[in-house]
Amino acid sequence: MIYEGKAITVKEIEGGIAQLNFDLQGESVNKFNRLTIEELGAATDALKAQKSLKGLVVTSSKDSFIVGADITEFTEMFAGSEEDLVANNLKANEVFSAVEDLPFPTVTAINGMALGGGFEMCLATDYRVMDPKAKVGLPEVKLGIFPGFGGTVRLSRLVGVDNAVEWICGGTENRADAALKTGAVDAVVEGGRLVEAAVAIINQCNEGKLDYQARREEKKGKIKLNAMESMMAFEISKAFVAGKAGRNYPAPVEAIKVMQKHAGLTRDKAIEVEAKGFAKMAKTNVAACLVGLFLNDQELKKKAKAWEKEASEVKLAAVLGAGIMGGGVAYQSALKGTPIIMKDINQDGIALGLKEAKKLLAKRVEKGRMKPDQMADVLNAITPTLNYGDFKNVDLVVEAVVENPKVKDAVLRETEEMVRDDAILTSNTSTISINLLAKNLKRPENFCGMHFFNPVHMMPLVEVIRGEKTSDRAIATTVAYAKAMGKTPIVVNDCPGFLVNRVLFPYFGGFVGLVRDGADFQKVDKVMEKFGWPMGPAYLLDVVGMDTGKHAGDVMADGFPDRMKHSEKTAIDVMFENNRYGQKNEVGFYKYELDRKGKQKKVVDEETYKLLEPVVQGKKEFEEDDIIARMMIPLCLETVRCLEDGIVESPADADMGLIYGIGFPPFRGGALRYIDDMGVDKFVELADKYADLGPLYHPTEKLREMAKTGKKFFG
Repeated sequence: MIYEGKAITVKEIEGGIAQLNFDLQGESVNKFNRLTIEELGAATDALKAQKSLKGLVVTSSKDSFIVGADITEFTEMFAGSEEDLVANNLKANEVFSAVEDLPFPTVTAINGMALGGGFEMCLATDYRVMDPKAKVGLPEVKLGIFPGFGGTVRLSRLVGVDNAVEWICGGTENRADAALKTGAVDAVVEGGRLVEAAVAIINQCNEGKLDYQARREEKKGKIKLNAMESMMAFEISKAFVAGKAGRNYPAPVEAIKVMQKHAGLTRDKAIEVEAKGFAKMAKTNVAACLVGLFLNDQELKKKAKAWEKEASEVKLAAVLGAGIMGGGVAYQSALKGTPIIMKDINQDGIALGLKEAKKLLAKRVEKGRMKPDQMADVLNAITPTLNYGDFKNVDLVVEAVVENPKVKDAVLRETEEMVRDDAILTSNTSTISINLLAKNLKRPENFCGMHFFNPVHMMPLVEVIRGEKTSDRAIATTVAYAKAMGKTPIVVNDCPGFLVNRVLFPYFGGFVGLVRDGADFQKVDKVMEKFGWPMGPAYLLDVVGMDTGKHAGDVMADGFPDRMKHSEKTAIDVMFENNRYGQKNEVGFYKYELDRKGKQKKVVDEETYKLLEPVVQGKKEFEEDDIIARMMIPLCLETVRCLEDGIVESPADADMGLIYGIGFPPFRGGALRYIDDMGVDKFVELADKYADLGPLYHPTEKLREMAKTGKKFFG
């Protein structure tokens, strides 16, 4: 044994060739934490001290190669000064450069995921061989930063500027065929033969058939473009990436600027440029929010894993009510491997549900993400029916009929008679109380909410709603089924609207208040989109459907009359009364026309302004900050109330629910992090400026207490 640590071992395997193996003890994956980087330095020193070695193969004992840096260390690390961050990076880079400078040829055998720092490790060796199922990439921009272990330097010299920009700024995970095509890896071989292939490359180097030194010098040298070519490549890339990333995500463009700056420098100087750029991005609020999101997401996954241990197996599911929603649920379940019965009361509903599933599958085939025979297998896993024939074999039922308590009650009671005593019943309701729906059930302990968001195949969130009598087994089984469907489940307690809609409707309340006071709804949309929302509130109401919005709004008003009931007619009421339901009937706040690709695009409709006249009190020009405050304060305060009322368990659950459920701007981290970033005291002060607008703008006593004592939601 040449070296033995807790994350790395080095031993001689054959003919003077050493193997450096990553196997971080006590962890399911390899990652670059402080320990691993220290050990890599020590292992490299031990390798240098060996006089008889002719080469090195780098391997991993885990299913993935190395998943990247240990992100749990980021919060503490990023809290330091920019100078400290630069020094940290340069210290780590000395280790990667020492690997690159070993006095013999080096090859990495990539057996699984090699991402971020994991792929930067691969780039430090002379050659790379890769399993066909493995993936490589530098996804750091998704955390508001970019590669900091030499990735921008080595990749741009290895695969050229265009490819490096695409990989780094897109944060993509790349398959073996793509990696081979760009030259990021040198060979693709089956997993069992990776080490053999790596040894063969080392032998060819030592026989003079491959010039590893020339290869190494190329990677350590300047980018091979003249001044004009370099300027063109980088400037075009900057303009394109800026357009795609938008002004709220600075890291992708900053990565290009850094590559442009170090293009004419050799490795060590280039790495200094990268380290400075990395530190600058690490200190942005965007990075803090996106790293926070990643950690919140990890917390959610841990909770779901804990629930999965208590879950009963779901071998066969059923959805009641075919339609678009039921079809979406059936598609998602079958696609991810759980067969499902799709029941409706008439043939038209079944046809609509199957049409939805077929449409989504055909898109996958068209994009090359699925073979036609696989499409047939998924469709065969959906059993359409008009009766309860096979329901005795069903483990979990999703009720997705119309959003009407009486109809849901009748359907749930009828279904309960048709399933086994241990089957789980769930309701895909967006607003109706689970306790109310459980009232007439014989086995309320087997019943909970399972709220999917529309469109089911795209929206990652599922709210799993616990009623007063819901058992842990029902929650656990529903969470596990949501996970099996590829969704992110969040467990919430029962109340009107649960978490997401309860928080969304005060936001719409802010919107109708602005329209009433004379704001132009189009300007409100533009301001909120610039703020970071995927669409403004008027456009969102059109997408949700005004009938759905009106119905849900009425439920919320009954549930929270003090702050969600409107004494006068609102802009939503006007749209609803005039049958302007939005995209579903091609006219709402906007009109909808088909573009050349057959997609709905919104166009301005002057008629909207005429219709709104009776509910608008004069015309007023609002400042952007004023619009943002009036929209965001009610949303943030309702999120605070959900946490205080125990509807959600933690600030992380609340913020992730809003990001996954309604597209809260990810770079702002969620409603509670938004309050933290502003400062709880400053937020309360801001809310008090709008106190005359009513209870939606009144902070809770607990929040005032937090403001006084300097407490935050996140550590």
